[in-house]
Amino acid sequence: MELRTIRYFLAVAEQESFSQAANNVLFVTQPTLSRQMQELEEEIGAQLFVRSNKKTTLTEEGLRFKKRAQEIMELVGHTEKEFAESSKEEIAGDVYIGGGETKAFSIIAAACKRMQKEHPKICLHITSGNAQDVTEKLDQGLLDFGLLVEPVDKSKYEFVELPARDTWGLLVRKDHPLAKKGFVTVRDLENIPLLASRQTMMMREFSGQLGRDVNSLNIIATYNLIYNASVFVEQGLGAAFSLEGLVNTGGKSKLAFVPFTPLRTSGLVVVWKKNPVFSKPAAQFLKSLKAELEK
Repeated sequence: MELRTIRYFLAVAEQESFSQAANNVLFVTQPTLSRQMQELEEEIGAQLFVRSNKKTTLTEEGLRFKKRAQEIMELVGHTEKEFAESSKEEIAGDVYIGGGETKAFSIIAAACKRMQKEHPKICLHITSGNAQDVTEKLDQGLLDFGLLVEPVDKSKYEFVELPARDTWGLLVRKDHPLAKKGFVTVRDLENIPLLASRQTMMMREFSGQLGRDVNSLNIIATYNLIYNASVFVEQGLGAAFSLEGLVNTGGKSKLAFVPFTPLRTSGLVVVWKKNPVFSKPAAQFLKSLKAELEK
């Protein structure tokens, strides 16, 4: 499978038209493009397109192939840029960092500030997501480093532990009875609607910390990142499992963070692939991170 064929496929998928992709994007004849896509379908053994007079759409297999095709082209772009920059004497280029929501990201920010002070032509690309999102992109080579909230499986990565722990609790409205109480017990969770991150729903360790299976509670919604969940909380739909410090709860905010009692916390780690072949910028970031941790 050639990169040109993947580019052709993505052009058709984005334009939803063979003729528009051929004439306006790729500048090839439509018969040439159609033949390339037919050969692609034969090569992978699946129908990718549903063709009609009005527009061309993707089959379920086509949507799945589109996701992989985009990942391939993103990795190709990273690689081309990395090698173009590596020939220069000055350290320049890109560092790709993914992370879950945690106030400990300030440690990453401090390391980046240290790095860019010495090497101002390094550009940072930050991706937010839960542990599954981050490790998937890390495994695919789309990220250099990932900041993860434990517990996570670190066995297939190299890592450094951060000198910080995040505190678990509930995000509630300030007029919620638990906000006045000042802390949350497991028993308090039994009679209230709750929002939980999808990562939390899969964490047996978190259920163990609570002393109760999260799935047995009144979970009315799940979320990926906390900001949108906080809007639901502000509207009074329920309380959200959250880490402290991710949402503004001061001043005129309608929200409050209430910690669990007994206190429940999670550690944090920065992970990267084992036996890595780092670009110069990525190697410099790791050096700056370790220097920051030694302070």
